[in-house]
Amino acid sequence: MPEEVGMPVRAGSTQMEFTNSMLNGRRLIRSVKNPMDRCTIVSIFPKEIDETKHTIEPGKFHIPPGTYDSPAILIVGSSSWWKDIDVDQPMLEIPVSSIQIADSVIKDYANGMLGCNMSDAMPGLFFVLGEHSSMEVKMKFKKKLDEIKAKQDNWYKILVRIADSLWSRTSGNPLAIWDEMRLAARELNLNDKPWLKDFQAAALVKCKACGGLRNEEYPICPSCKSIDVNHPMAKELKFAI
Repeated sequence: MPEEVGMPVRAGSTQMEFTNSMLNGRRLIRSVKNPMDRCTIVSIFPKEIDETKHTIEPGKFHIPPGTYDSPAILIVGSSSWWKDIDVDQPMLEIPVSSIQIADSVIKDYANGMLGCNMSDAMPGLFFVLGEHSSMEVKMKFKKKLDEIKAKQDNWYKILVRIADSLWSRTSGNPLAIWDEMRLAARELNLNDKPWLKDFQAAALVKCKACGGLRNEEYPICPSCKSIDVNHPMAKELKFAI
């Protein structure tokens, strides 16, 4: 913005650059930002998102929780990074457009998350050109909202399937369930899942045969398959011959 023109910016992003008196004595001059260079990031993902880009300024982005009925928004403008040309020359400002910023915030957060393929299964995030309010997004971009909700539901279903598998393979170990998996089950109204319960009372004890952790509610150790003869269900076990 115009009030930022000529504002000094501290040089360097590493400890060495911060403590270098030569770099810190140099003045970085901001250019005038384009007031029309704005994008709106829209989120229907019901969790807060904090993204930090250490090499650009401004580089901190916070998106509040959102829902399909009440999308959360974040207005982003252009950012800049500075190229060091020569010790005796001022640093050259390299602007980064709001489109690149919005796209980077979404992709850097979502890409690589378990079950996310960034095409038809991903968290409910997208961006649109221009500056829009939550109500405007619901009115003007309803088709896009419906599309991203379908993608988020697909991602939720993948997480629930993975959670069911992990719960079975670990004999009900609550540490195997990711918080987003519980969120996915609740968002899909699958409230009957056993791994949604309060697991603070579920204690893991050491197996007397192998020393691995097991759930004391079950008689068989998932690691070494030994049977706890003191368990009340041990006598009821039947094995195929």
